[in-house]
Amino acid sequence: MKVLIANLILYTNETPQIKKVDSIKDTMIYNLCLAFKNEGHDITLAASDLYKPIKDENYPFKIVWLKTTHTILFPPNVFPCCPDIKKLIKYSNFDLIISSEVFSLCSFFIAQTKAKNLIIWQELAKHNNIFKKLASKIWYNLISRIMFKNTLIVPRSKNAKAFISHYLDNISDEIIDHGINTKKFIAHPDKKNQFSICSQLINRKQIDKSIEVFAKYLKKYDNTTKLFIIGDGDQKNNLQALTKRLKIENNVIFTGKLTHDDLISILGNSIAMLVYTNKDNNMVSIVESIALATPIITTDVPYNSNYIKSNKLGIVKNNWNEDDLYEIFSKNDKYVNNCLEYRKTLPCEYKVKQFVNIYNQYIK
Repeated sequence: MKVLIANLILYTNETPQIKKVDSIKDTMIYNLCLAFKNEGHDITLAASDLYKPIKDENYPFKIVWLKTTHTILFPPNVFPCCPDIKKLIKYSNFDLIISSEVFSLCSFFIAQTKAKNLIIWQELAKHNNIFKKLASKIWYNLISRIMFKNTLIVPRSKNAKAFISHYLDNISDEIIDHGINTKKFIAHPDKKNQFSICSQLINRKQIDKSIEVFAKYLKKYDNTTKLFIIGDGDQKNNLQALTKRLKIENNVIFTGKLTHDDLISILGNSIAMLVYTNKDNNMVSIVESIALATPIITTDVPYNSNYIKSNKLGIVKNNWNEDDLYEIFSKNDKYVNNCLEYRKTLPCEYKVKQFVNIYNQYIK
C-alpha cells in the first residue's frame, strides 16, 4: 500500500524559532514510518522544511521537506503553513493519507484536495492557546464541521476522543497511541537504586517539584539513591542551584540531552520515571519508559495517565510525594511485570497493523 504521513512538526519546540537537531531518527514519527516500510508499505513522510536536520542523513523511505510560509502569522512550532502539500497529493497516487490533527492547516489543505482516503490522527484534547484560544474555537466549531464532516478521525487517547467528539461524528472506536521502536527500546526488568527524569528543563515540566520530593525520599528512606535528570533547557542552572540548597547535589546527576542509546541505559535501569508536568499531551517519553519496563510516577495531566492507571503501570497522583516513591520501590516487581505485559501493544509495527485494519474497515 502507498501511504503518506503528513506530520509537519517532527519534535516539540516551545517557541516559533525552531531549534535544529542533528538527526530526526529518534523521533516518534520517523520510527512509525520505518515500521510502515518494514511491514512492506511504500511510505512517504511529509514534514516542514524548518525541521530538516543539520546533518545530511540517509533514510530508507521518502521524506518530502515542504516549504513553510507565512511564519509570522502561522507559528511553525504549533500551526505551520505548508500549502505545497496539495501538489504532493495531486501528483501522487496514495492509497492512504494520515494527517496529524484536525486543528491543522496541513489537514485543511489535504481536505481541499477532496481526498477520500484521509485519516486524521488526533492528539489534542483541548483548545490550542494561540490567539487566546479564539482561532481554535472557531476552527473546531465552524471549519472542522465543514471540511472534515466525512473524514475519519482516529484519536490517540481517550481524552482526545472525548474532545473531538464534541465537534465531529465520524470518530474511530479504536484508539491508536504513539508507538515505539521496541527493537531499540529493549526491556530492562532488573533495576538499580535510581530514579530518572526525562524531560525538557523548562517551567511547565515542574522538575523542581520532583527534585524536592526526591530530597524528602533521601531523608526518609534511602540517602544512597540517585536521580538522573536527562534533558536540557533554560531552567538547568536554577535546578542545579536547587539541588545544592537542598544539599543533594551528590545524589542528582544532570546528564544533558542524550541520544536514545545513552538514554536507554539510564532510564531502563531506573526504578521509575518521574513526571510532575502541569501541561502536556501524550508524552512519548512515557511510552519509551514503559517499553523499557520502567514504571511511571506522574500527575494526571499527560493523556497517557489514563492507561497508566487502568493497567497499573505506575502511580498516577497529583502532588505525589516521597511515600509514592517508596511505594513503587517496594513493589517494583509488580509494576515492572505490568509494564512488560503492556509492552506488547507498544511496537510501531502494532500501530501500523491498527492503521491498516482501520483502512480496510472504513476506507478501502
